[in-house]
Amino acid sequence: MDPLAFVDEELEALKARGLFRWLRCMEGPHGPVMMVDGRRAVVLASSNYLGLSTHPRVVGAAVEAAVRYGCSVGASRLIAGNHELYAQLEDRLAALKGTEAALVFSTGYMANLGVLGALAGPDDVIFSDALNHASIIDGIRLSRAGVVVFPHSDPAGLEDLLRAHQHRRRRIVVVDGVFSMDGDIAPLPDLLAVARRWGALVVVDDAHGTGTCGPGGAGALAASGLRGAADLEVGTLGKALGSFGAFVAGSRKLIGLVINKARSFIFTCGLPPSALAAASAALDVLRDEPDLPVRLMDNARQVRETLGRAGFDLSPSTTHILPLHVGDSRRTMALCERLLDAGVFAQGIRYPTVPEGTERLRLTPMATHTADHLAAACRTIVECGAALGLPAARATPRASSR
Repeated sequence: MDPLAFVDEELEALKARGLFRWLRCMEGPHGPVMMVDGRRAVVLASSNYLGLSTHPRVVGAAVEAAVRYGCSVGASRLIAGNHELYAQLEDRLAALKGTEAALVFSTGYMANLGVLGALAGPDDVIFSDALNHASIIDGIRLSRAGVVVFPHSDPAGLEDLLRAHQHRRRRIVVVDGVFSMDGDIAPLPDLLAVARRWGALVVVDDAHGTGTCGPGGAGALAASGLRGAADLEVGTLGKALGSFGAFVAGSRKLIGLVINKARSFIFTCGLPPSALAAASAALDVLRDEPDLPVRLMDNARQVRETLGRAGFDLSPSTTHILPLHVGDSRRTMALCERLLDAGVFAQGIRYPTVPEGTERLRLTPMATHTADHLAAACRTIVECGAALGLPAARATPRASSR
């Protein structure tokens, strides 16, 4: 009996359902136009939202740090890896978010796992928006806390559930700021007000809002007039800020707790100096070039309006993340490949990233796309969609980033 026979069986089952995944080859600097699997394409699938990963100041800072400090910090931060660049970056991230302190993690996934594990345990309950990111879902599971899923962006539904669980030891509400698959913004003022009425902590994962929305790119909370109002806010350095890593911002006491209890912080190597320096330089650019988030949203508006006139429904997005709904795995990937052949890369998103029946292309224009890039891409999307019978009149599905 072959103990590895299950591998072929599972891979064939994925292929039969149209769910088989593979790694694409992206060539050249990560920008608005790249070579993708050997084909030149306008890239509408990147989270390098502001184009900062190739900005001369960001690249220059990374190079200078690598030359000066080397390619690794050589240890976990609590052993010997807490390089001097960390303190500089964390002070600036706290200032951006309007909090007392911040703590840099190696990835956003690790940040959510660490934060939720530090805050909650078996005697506690975490209230999670139905469309929260996979890292939040996994963080809740690993915390061993009870979980209560509340309807997406529904403060009244959350209040009913908080009332029903008011006698639990500790209650924590966790929500994305900008939802990664639908591009809508959580109703943060109402959710925070409900949580405070019932004595619950609030954690906001603003991976996709940091750098893209709010005054100075401070994020979704700042856009709602609530800068620094959550107990903890998670952000990323690897999307709009063009570097690598993540962070959590909050009070000094809570950050101290995370340092001492977050296993995904304690037991991992620190980021290389180049990444830390690049992230600090990106904050400089964000301060000095405030038009970048404006250009990003203008470009998103161009795509939304152009495709909307052609009959595509990109709701409920109000941001730079635009879901073009297809609703079938095979047709989604057929459209993705047809577009790539025609010079547009928009990756198909399928189960389990989104529920079955909500498959889509996730369009993410960048601030560095030109109007001509986007006009040509939209024409191609309309033409390739028509060849597959899209757009079709259908109710807009909702996604959960699992």
